[in-house]
Amino acid sequence: MTAEWTPKSWDALSRFLRARGLCEGELDVRRIGEGHSNLTYLVSDGAHRVVVRRPPPPPTPPGAHDMLREARLVDTLASTAVPVADVLATAQAGEVLDVPFYVMGFVDGPVVTTRTPSPLDRPGTRRRIGEALIDTLAALHAVDWRAAGLADMGRPEGFNSRHLRRMGRLVADADGSPPPHFAVIDAWLAAHVPAESGAALVHNDYRIGNVVVAPKAPGRVAAVLDWELATIGDPLFDVGYFLASVPSADGPLTPTEELGAAMLEEGYPSREELADRYAERTGRDLTNLRWYTALALWKLAVLYEYSRRRTEEGTGDPYYADRRLVRTFLEAAHRTAGLDEPPAAPAP
Repeated sequence: MTAEWTPKSWDALSRFLRARGLCEGELDVRRIGEGHSNLTYLVSDGAHRVVVRRPPPPPTPPGAHDMLREARLVDTLASTAVPVADVLATAQAGEVLDVPFYVMGFVDGPVVTTRTPSPLDRPGTRRRIGEALIDTLAALHAVDWRAAGLADMGRPEGFNSRHLRRMGRLVADADGSPPPHFAVIDAWLAAHVPAESGAALVHNDYRIGNVVVAPKAPGRVAAVLDWELATIGDPLFDVGYFLASVPSADGPLTPTEELGAAMLEEGYPSREELADRYAERTGRDLTNLRWYTALALWKLAVLYEYSRRRTEEGTGDPYYADRRLVRTFLEAAHRTAGLDEPPAAPAP
């Protein structure tokens, strides 16, 4: 049993799973995934394996960690060309645990992060994995979200400007101004906001570390994971974010690039090749792709800065305490936008 489970909560979950025929007998649980937001657990009785997805322990901020929204989305996508795990059961807060959660089927295969495991570690297979990643993203953006009943998942009109304003408020000073080390890239993004390229279901955290790869060649995406941030918005934000997560050997890696460092191995397509393949698959105009990639890097800098401040206050994850993490994202955003290095952060 992991530290997040009390004997009472673990007993309640075990009885829930057995009552639905998902597991039997003595159960074992272990934490899986990177786990800096919602929590994911592999539960097994030795013969059956399921995955339980739940938010962190309460208190939960209003609107955050919406497990049942996520479960509904994943269940809907099961009938599309987007590969996802099967949703097996859901529970409201207070029904079984003090938080809502859902149970999904276990999808066999590795989650590739810092290295590509055997037997997938051949240049040709790596290339096919990279191509499958971008093809899966194109398939997601082709989903008819209105026909699927997902129109309430977001507001695509004005997505780009609204996203920029909403995220900026997380770290803005009392007068609404950005912190000094954010000011230059903030101004550049605000001055170059493009009209939305369209409206699509977007994942909002799409990268190699958020998919399960089929365990055998030729390299296929078996399931896309971590749908908590999905919304209806501009599909090019997903593309920019994904490309921002693809590491480049030309400079220091951001934390997100480090989580996908395997893509530096021989065979994986370059950022340019991935962008070209997306354009071929979708017919979308990628003229403004640089803005979306810079936006994604800036957004990650904002989120890391917000989390760093919470850590300083004693309420955040210690992972975010290092100020250099924020700096790497800001530097990458400036490089992408063609700007000089960002100013130094104010002294603590």
